[in-house]
Amino acid sequence: MDTDGVVEYPLVQSGPYGRWFHSEFCDFVSVLVAQYQQHGVILDGYLMNTLISLLTELSNSYIRAFRHTCTLAAVKLLSSLAAVALSLSVGTENSQKLYKVQKTKMTRQKGTAQLERIQKKITELQEKRTEIESMMDVIFKGVFLKRYRDALPEIRSLCVEELGLWMKLDSSAFLNDPYLKYMGWTMYDKIPDVRLKCVLGLQCLYGNPLLLAKLDLFTSRFKDRMISMTLDKDNEVAVQSMKLLLLISKTSDDVLSADDYQQLLRFVYSSQRPLAAAAGELLYSRLLNSDTQDDLNEEEEAHELPTSARLKALLRFHQESELHTHVVYLVDSLWDCGGALLKDWATLTSILLQDPSSHGPGLTLAEQAVLVEILVASVRQASEGPVVVGRSGAKKVMSAREKKVQIDDSTKFTQHLLPVLPKLLSKFVQFSSYPDVVASLMKIPQFFLPECPEAENTQAVSSLVAEMGNVLDVHSDPAVLEAAARTYLSLCGDEATWSSTARDARDALVQTWVERLTVLLGDSLKVEENCFAADGEKTRDILAALKKLRAFHNCHDLSGWSLFELLSPLLSVESSLGGAPPEVLLEVLQCLSYFMLWSLNTSGETLTSREKAVAQRLQLRLFCERSHHCLSHCDHIVRHQAFLGVCDVLTAHSFQLHVWDPTSFGPLAYTPSPRLQRALSSFVCLHVFVGPDCDSQSRVSENSGVEKLEDLHRRRNLLAAFCKLVVHGVLEMSVAAEVFMYYVKYYNDFGDIIKETMYRARRTDKIESTRTLVLCLQQLFVRLKREQESGGGRAQPGVQTFTSIKELARRFALTFGDLVKFRECVVVIHRSGVEFVFQEFSQTPETPTPLYLSYLTILSEFSSKLLKPDKKTVFCYLQKLTAEHVTDLREERWQPLIYYRASLLAAAEGEDAASFVSSGRKPQPPNRSPFSKQKLDGSKLPCPFSPADSKGSKGHRSKFSPSRQERTTTDVDPFSVPLDPPAGKLNTEGSVLSTNHEVDDETVEIEL
Repeated sequence: MDTDGVVEYPLVQSGPYGRWFHSEFCDFVSVLVAQYQQHGVILDGYLMNTLISLLTELSNSYIRAFRHTCTLAAVKLLSSLAAVALSLSVGTENSQKLYKVQKTKMTRQKGTAQLERIQKKITELQEKRTEIESMMDVIFKGVFLKRYRDALPEIRSLCVEELGLWMKLDSSAFLNDPYLKYMGWTMYDKIPDVRLKCVLGLQCLYGNPLLLAKLDLFTSRFKDRMISMTLDKDNEVAVQSMKLLLLISKTSDDVLSADDYQQLLRFVYSSQRPLAAAAGELLYSRLLNSDTQDDLNEEEEAHELPTSARLKALLRFHQESELHTHVVYLVDSLWDCGGALLKDWATLTSILLQDPSSHGPGLTLAEQAVLVEILVASVRQASEGPVVVGRSGAKKVMSAREKKVQIDDSTKFTQHLLPVLPKLLSKFVQFSSYPDVVASLMKIPQFFLPECPEAENTQAVSSLVAEMGNVLDVHSDPAVLEAAARTYLSLCGDEATWSSTARDARDALVQTWVERLTVLLGDSLKVEENCFAADGEKTRDILAALKKLRAFHNCHDLSGWSLFELLSPLLSVESSLGGAPPEVLLEVLQCLSYFMLWSLNTSGETLTSREKAVAQRLQLRLFCERSHHCLSHCDHIVRHQAFLGVCDVLTAHSFQLHVWDPTSFGPLAYTPSPRLQRALSSFVCLHVFVGPDCDSQSRVSENSGVEKLEDLHRRRNLLAAFCKLVVHGVLEMSVAAEVFMYYVKYYNDFGDIIKETMYRARRTDKIESTRTLVLCLQQLFVRLKREQESGGGRAQPGVQTFTSIKELARRFALTFGDLVKFRECVVVIHRSGVEFVFQEFSQTPETPTPLYLSYLTILSEFSSKLLKPDKKTVFCYLQKLTAEHVTDLREERWQPLIYYRASLLAAAEGEDAASFVSSGRKPQPPNRSPFSKQKLDGSKLPCPFSPADSKGSKGHRSKFSPSRQERTTTDVDPFSVPLDPPAGKLNTEGSVLSTNHEVDDETVEIEL
């Protein structure tokens, strides 16, 4: 229907001009109708009828610009006429009221002239309105009924937008079922903007209580569609649909059923914050309208009891929904509308501290746990703002007013919770079955405001750290220990007023744990006998102390307690001779890795002499040796931790070598031993790249989806740690060949990591990374040839099919996007591949073709990445290497060479190798070569061939040079890439192109 869909006209132009034209054009139509009414020409029977006829005809035009512009003019004209009709209705009502008043006054009088004048005016107004309604009906039927289904979404959008305006302006004429059905139908439109305008129009209607009676049938008919629109793929449509349902719920209690509310309230856990906030407002309004509020006389009870009732209702909702275990999302959804409830920390803590016997049954332990989560989430929200992991759409920049509110809220909860938190910890520390509750309470001090006046209350701070110490004496759960370590890190900050008190408490705790662990290890570890002897109780005590030290060493520098000398002997005990349990070794490896990381991180401060630097390097070497020993441990958890620890420490050491100040002492260079490098590479191949049918212990035995995801996450961590060693130069780049060969086979699991490693390695050294790709392909090809020669029935691990190797080469080729930037790299790939096939080949009757000749088929995947001069150069080099061999291209065994040579020639002509080979331009017997046409035309050969002339050479290093024809036009090719041919002397008199080994007369000498 559109004959000019690509033409831009003012209504669809972007920028300020398009917006200005749209606004001024709409104002023009409104002013035009107002002027018509003012001068009385709106009902002259000619002007408006002509204008309406013109707009109706043009709105049906096949030209999009006419149709769009005139449709906009027509619907705006109808809107202006609706305003005129509304004013006429108001005038009619006022005249009727005046008529009644005057009729009452003149009951006793005989004169009726004034009543007749009023009645005549009423009749005139009614006739004018009837005529205006007739015009509106013509526009509606002639324009709207055709254009609300227009192919152009902008036209449909403006139609439905204006329809909502008509219903709002003149509800007596438009707000009825024959017109409302169009609003319901457009809610199913395919374009989000049309659906959005429909929902916004309905919001205006449902927001007016006087219009609700006329919407009953529409609501019952399209309620299900409005509810389903909360799942719309467009976020704005879903949000506005939720707000529409919120208006409906506030105005009509019986429209939405309990099942409808259950479906809608689930959106408080949505990943889109605007939608979740709208659902939170619906949830909050439901809580406020519950029957839990009573008429109370006392002011304090009037505040506490409704708050506690709403909190209990919120707890019930969270427990009954069973959709999400993270309360932080629920709090974030309710924060905008129910912030006053969630910021009532005094009521929250009083409910948690109250005695159940004095105030009825109270809350269960599960409800108290949820209430603690609400308390912590509200504190975090008040301190950090609406930034929740996994939820988007939050406001990223706060205004000055919001920042002030944030500081005030932080001051309030710090003043209240600093003296109350020890009481909460003392109450919940006895519930050992709920360690998550204690861990949540331990997180609260991380959000305290150091500038708060309450921070100077040393008694309250001392009470808090003392109670935290009591909690750590009782609990050794990882969540509690991690929360405590991070809390002490926050309290020990330099800017905090209570930092000195917190540091003293932390140091006392660590000293106690180290002394206890020293005594336990002295009784259990027999260094002379090389064994670990401890009963179950001692092992549990050792493990608990190690867990605490490990959790704190992750956040705090504990180098002053010499943990390396204390714990490293545990790794030297053979597991077969009574070594430490795997759980103990796991904690020891983590503690030692943290020790080395802190030692490297603080090298600039602690290494003040060469002796200390040497001692640090000895510790690093000892750690690597002991971890290397643990790589072969029987327990896979210990193996994984040893591998991760070595990778992290070596990566940190490499980073410190690059950033340390040469004017001061720094870490000494350390290179991992070749045995360790081989062990790390073998570990990755054995524990990362394993198939689903592998029986390795690192694989999960159950087919559970959660276990599979956890196992995949562990393997990704192992691969990422190994790739860091390659990227940072700890390991040679060639080691990455063992990883790159699995790029296609494990693309879904590890493709992103391997691809990023390729790009990082290429930024470090383009040529070396390219040689690594070549090495990867050649190793796979050699393994495949050996497997084929051995004739084994079952494929060995690490062996891939020829098709998969070719696909891997194609994927590698796709990574070379900029042909000019990676020109040298692609040439290196071709040169290395040709040498790999032909350099050490000696033709005999038993071996008429090279062993690795089919590798050329794989190499052809990179031909399309060669620039045209380089294709000729590579083709020339191929000719030189094959000149001394008898090659009959009519034989099937030389097919890979034909295919590769064709890929070079076809790529120069813009074709692929397959089409070139099948196009009939395959090399024929003599005088039918692909170059014969060029020779007949008098042009030079694209690749020169001549015997080597050592006397005419200009350098000891041989190189390829373009033909004379290219030299005359460009002098020196700025993109020429020098290539080193093999060291052996090549005979270039033979040509692969001619089977009779004739030498062409028009050859050009090349420099060697």
